Amino acid sequence: MAAKEKTRYSDSELVEFKDLIVKKIEESRAELKDYQDQISKKNTGSSDTDYKFNGLEDSSLLVEREYLSQQASRQAKFISHLEKALVRIENKTYGICRETGKLISPERLRIVPHATLSIEAKKSQNK
Repeated sequence: MAAKEKTRYSDSELVEFKDLIVKKIEESRAELKDYQDQISKKNTGSSDTDYKFNGLEDSSLLVEREYLSQQASRQAKFISHLEKALVRIENKTYGICRETGKLISPERLRIVPHATLSIEAKKSQNK
C-alpha cells in the first residue's frame, strides 16, 4: 500500500511557519519605518549641511527620495503578502500551491514564506 500524499501541513508545521512569518513581519515593519523616517528627513530638508550647493544637490535629493519611496512601497507590499500568508495559516490552506493543489516544499516556504506557487507551477508560469 502506497503512502498517502500529504494534502496540508500539520498544525505543528503551521506554527513553525507562523513563527517565521511573524518574525519577518516585525523585521520588515522596522525596515519600513526606517525608510519612512529617512523620507521625512529628506522632505524637511534637514541634512548635514544647512546650505545648498546648487540645483545638482536638489536633484540628488529628489533621486534619493524617489529610491526611498520605492523601497518603502516594496516593503509595504512584502508585509501585505506576509499578512495574507498568516491568514492562510489560520485557514489551514498555507503552503498549498494555488495552481497544482499540491504542497509547496518546506524549503521554498522557508525562503519565500509568502509563496503561493510551487517551484513547478512558477516555472511553467514563466514560460
